[in-house]
Amino acid sequence: MDAKGLRERKKQETRIALSWAAIRLTVERGYANIRIEDIAAEAGVSTRTFSNYFGTKGEAIVARHHDRARAIAEALRERPAGEPIWEAITAAALAGFALGEPVTEGRAPDQSWLAGIRLMVAEPALQGEFHKAGAAGEAEIARVVADRTGTDAEADVYPKLVAGVVAAALNVVTQQWLGTEPRPMEDLLQDVFGRLAAGLPEPR
Repeated sequence: MDAKGLRERKKQETRIALSWAAIRLTVERGYANIRIEDIAAEAGVSTRTFSNYFGTKGEAIVARHHDRARAIAEALRERPAGEPIWEAITAAALAGFALGEPVTEGRAPDQSWLAGIRLMVAEPALQGEFHKAGAAGEAEIARVVADRTGTDAEADVYPKLVAGVVAAALNVVTQQWLGTEPRPMEDLLQDVFGRLAAGLPEPR
């Protein structure tokens, strides 16, 4: 890897570290009880460095939400060209959703972590940031779907519709995972996207 590539990787690692620090502190202390200075210190960087990546603590917290959609879009782009769209999306969702979160390998999430995440995603001050990140991620998925299907992400209905359904499915997965009887994330992804791949048949 050349010097430019190393710099870009370092920047990405710093961005991820800041976002995870923001999430951890919010889960542990509550959104109102953390400052940008706390996040920077947790990640081992200066507040100036924080400001190079994010404008607010809300942006840092929600960054992983956008990264998830981006990772799914990138995984979808790498799927075989002839693969049926929903099979490709299911595989991409399984590949891109986790982002290293501590809910993988078939395990149910830690209950204290889960309780903190519930409070975080319900925080009114974060709803606008979640909406912006969701819209940006949906647009990225629509562009990949358009490329795979020979459609126009701006003018045609199909890529927008598929991206909207994917976004809705990811929300359902998250809501189910945050439920009172959480299931392992992989099981939920297989269930939700498997139903979509099968044409969303009526339950029997």
